[in-house]
This record gives sequence, structure tokens and C-alpha cells, in this order.
Amino acid sequence: MRTVTDQMVRTSADPDLLERVAEAVEHAAAMLEPVTPAWVPHVSAKVSADGDPHGYFPFSPMIGQWNPLAPPIDLVVHDGIVTGEGTLGAAYEGPPGCVHGGVIAALFDELLGVANIAAGQGAMTGTLTIRYRRPTPLQQELQFAARTVNVEGRKVFATGEIRHGGEVTAEAEGIFIDVPPSKFTALADQHPGS
Repeated sequence: MRTVTDQMVRTSADPDLLERVAEAVEHAAAMLEPVTPAWVPHVSAKVSADGDPHGYFPFSPMIGQWNPLAPPIDLVVHDGIVTGEGTLGAAYEGPPGCVHGGVIAALFDELLGVANIAAGQGAMTGTLTIRYRRPTPLQQELQFAARTVNVEGRKVFATGEIRHGGEVTAEAEGIFIDVPPSKFTALADQHPGS
């Protein structure tokens, strides 16, 4: 689905081919419909046994490997620092040839959150400040990093950056608010299909 999404943004296909593609996608959707619940089952954000950060949020639109909207970014956690790399395609374009600033902000929100979970400080975003240093290019390998830097009471502070070719393209600072696990559970219980 990621490949088709990228191709649909860039294609120069004629209307006849686009109609056949639409029929094929509609056929695939019809095949899945009978086995698709109204909503995805609740999956708690938690550190997996192997430390794979993708397991924290498998359905995330930013890092979820089970979500075809998520850009193909490979993440690892080592010594409490989340690092990763990936190439974002045409579906994530803002300015010509560059990653959309909103996509960058959403990626940071998720990456800093993952860093907090890896540090044992699961929390919800309070504020997120992004500094766009230079354009973040599409179709180029990018490097990502995030870490928890401080905890003061219920406030959890995290930072992150995106690099291309060794240069920082964007930086983030976030203040997250520690939420007791029971509140996350209560929220999940209120959600239909959880």
C-alpha cells in the first residue's frame, strides 16, 4: 500500500490505467471488508521484549509497521536513545522536493514519545516546539534521533533531530506530561472496539 500511495502521487498514467488500478484497489478493499473490525483492537504502548520501538505503536500513522500511512522508517533503541533512518517519498511532500513541515512535526511527536517510553517515562504531549533549520529533502536517506533529557515531577523533557548528509534539518523539544497507566487503560476502555 505504501508503494501504491507513492506511485499515485507521482504517476503520469492515463485515465484508463487509473480506472483499472482503482478497480483493483476496490477489489482488495472488498476482500478485506468481511474480516475487518470497526476499529483496530487496542494495543498498549509498551516496551517489547526485544526492545523494538515499532512495537510500541504498531498502528501509528508515523512509525507503525502495520499502518500503510506510516513512512518507511527503521528505528532502534540503544542506551535509551531512539535512532533511525528512512527515506520519505512523494506522499509526504510539502514544498517542492521537501518533506512537509506537518509531517516532520508529527514524526517528532512520535519519536520523542517513543524515547520517553524507552526511558520508562510514558507520557502525553504537552508542548512540542519544532525548529526547521533547512529543507528536509524527499527521496534522500534521513537520520532520526530522540532522547529523554530530564524529568521534573510529572513533566518529561525530550529532544530530537532529523539529519540529512550530516546536517541538521529540523530539531524538536517537547514537554510531556506523565499519565498514570490506569488513565491510559480507562481511555482504551472507553474506545469502541477496544
